[in-house]
Amino acid sequence: MRGVDPAWLPDEVFRPIGTRRTVIRGSGPLVDTVYGELAEACARYGGGVSREPGPHDLLLELSGSGDSEEFTYELGAGGTTVTASGARGLLYGFFHVVRLGEEAFLGEPVRETHRPAVGLRMLDHWDNVAVHPVMGQVERGYAGGSLFWEDGRARGDLERVAAYGRLLASCGINAVAVNNVNVHAVEARLLTDRIGEVAELAGVFRAYGIRTHLSVTFAAPIVLGGLATADPLDPEVRAWWAAATARVYEAIPDFGGYVVKADSEGQPGPFAYGRSHADGANMLAAALEPYGGTVHWRAFVYDHHQDWRDRTTDRARAAYDHFTPLDGEFAANAVLQVKHGPMDFQVREPVSPLIGAMPGTRLAVELQATQEYTGQQRHVCWLGPMWSEVLRFEPEEGSSVGELARGGLVAVSNVGDDPFWTGHPLAQANLYTFARLAWRPDADVGGILDEWIGLTFGSEAAAGVRAVMAGSWRTYEKYTAPLGVGFMVQPGHHYGPSVDGYEYSPWGTYHFADRDGVGVDRSVASGTGYAGQYGKRWAEVYETVASCPDELLLFFHHVPYGHVLKSGKTVIQHIYDTHFEGVEEVEQAQREWASSAGVVDPVRHARVAGLFEEQLRSAREWRDQINSYFFRKSGVADERGRTIY
Repeated sequence: MRGVDPAWLPDEVFRPIGTRRTVIRGSGPLVDTVYGELAEACARYGGGVSREPGPHDLLLELSGSGDSEEFTYELGAGGTTVTASGARGLLYGFFHVVRLGEEAFLGEPVRETHRPAVGLRMLDHWDNVAVHPVMGQVERGYAGGSLFWEDGRARGDLERVAAYGRLLASCGINAVAVNNVNVHAVEARLLTDRIGEVAELAGVFRAYGIRTHLSVTFAAPIVLGGLATADPLDPEVRAWWAAATARVYEAIPDFGGYVVKADSEGQPGPFAYGRSHADGANMLAAALEPYGGTVHWRAFVYDHHQDWRDRTTDRARAAYDHFTPLDGEFAANAVLQVKHGPMDFQVREPVSPLIGAMPGTRLAVELQATQEYTGQQRHVCWLGPMWSEVLRFEPEEGSSVGELARGGLVAVSNVGDDPFWTGHPLAQANLYTFARLAWRPDADVGGILDEWIGLTFGSEAAAGVRAVMAGSWRTYEKYTAPLGVGFMVQPGHHYGPSVDGYEYSPWGTYHFADRDGVGVDRSVASGTGYAGQYGKRWAEVYETVASCPDELLLFFHHVPYGHVLKSGKTVIQHIYDTHFEGVEEVEQAQREWASSAGVVDPVRHARVAGLFEEQLRSAREWRDQINSYFFRKSGVADERGRTIY
């Protein structure tokens, strides 16, 4: 599409296919999608594609008619073959060949079967149909306006949506929710009289094997249906949802289901009627069940009117306390969608204890590609290493988070109508990395980065781009909130430092720094008891200062500034050193990017170079505010004698 960055699908990556002879066998919409991709590549580079048997270098064969996403890739003496029993599998097999490039045709003989480890790989868009006076067009969106909505209506630019669907299909995404989980009046109507607008989007995504989902308000029977109640056990309410859902499936036969945020941050929910979250989720699951749909019920439920004076309350405990008593009560087509950490997508927090604690419930694990607390796509912050750590973490020995996510992996999208899709061109890597990890959570995340760089930039720029990105998450952590303490951001918009910005607020986001020390006591022995929500293995690790990992120390414990970390440094010296190091690493990354000017597209290079100026300014502000704050609190000077204001 002209005027839009091709991201990881520039024309050049199709050259190896486009110069060869391909036979494609099978029929159906997704086969037509693959055929169209091949025809365009061959027209550009001189190869050929046919639906009839004949000489070929590449054979793509659909052998069945199911929904299987599995495919077999084989390179042998007779050429390269991709076979699949389902059309989605053929689509993903095609893009596998695209990623391999020349290796798909010239490498050593090989036969591999590929299947996704996670069945549902989904992006949630926090897009508002109309611009919200506080949240804007996209809540926590840092890449312009919505791809789907404009001025209160669906955008007419479906070509851009198709280009987006193509990008997602190429890395294995198979589901998209198209509106904000905070559902306002205009978004609510998408469920009823405006379902045709959603159907148009679904039609575009369908061509790329992507099912469309819709965020709905729990109060829809009142807001849209004129009922006096939304009580999930009321027969009239249940009938209303059944009828509304039937109309949705008339418009969108392959509709994926609903996403619900209830009893959270002011959103309506079953608590108003004395009902449980299982009651609420199961009502919607019953309406969706005849059509094969799923309700994604978000577990982000906590008290956002907390008294900061009360040390016994703890926001981190909330999801576990609310939901573990309901294990086994959710319907088979109800998925509990759990943020990967117990707080709110911080740069460092432990894995939520809810993951692994509900064996009788399908859980989806939610990540955040949009960089709300990690630089808002003005800073380079590749989140792959953090996500990989989360997905490999074993809440119980032998079962990783990636394996326990039986209900799927979900990310809050970082995409908007910006020409580069994600605002910061390098933030495209987060979208790509999430998709590839969702396909295989135990994948080598460094290999995924190399794959993205190779497709997006080519080999000549690879080393320089990798140097800028590989350590960027840890660099961001160094110059922002230390040792797992979290937040310390400007209230509301969450960009830039404000050490006490949330310290005396009702949101439950405290660090409790005083003249003697810093951190939150979440131990069972003397604190909030949060550490005890984990299974025995991790509860013992997190319970004591001696055994708690350094990087999470202040999340679990209040310690003196002179406490010596396992690194050998005191807490206060660690704070000083890491904040100076973080700024130095941004300066080095900026120099590295400048040196790549001759091998990176000039427009993309200029955008990133301009953003580096802002990142460096912000990193220095973080360094100076955090270091000054803790120097004034502790009275302990930097042992290296550097200037602290």
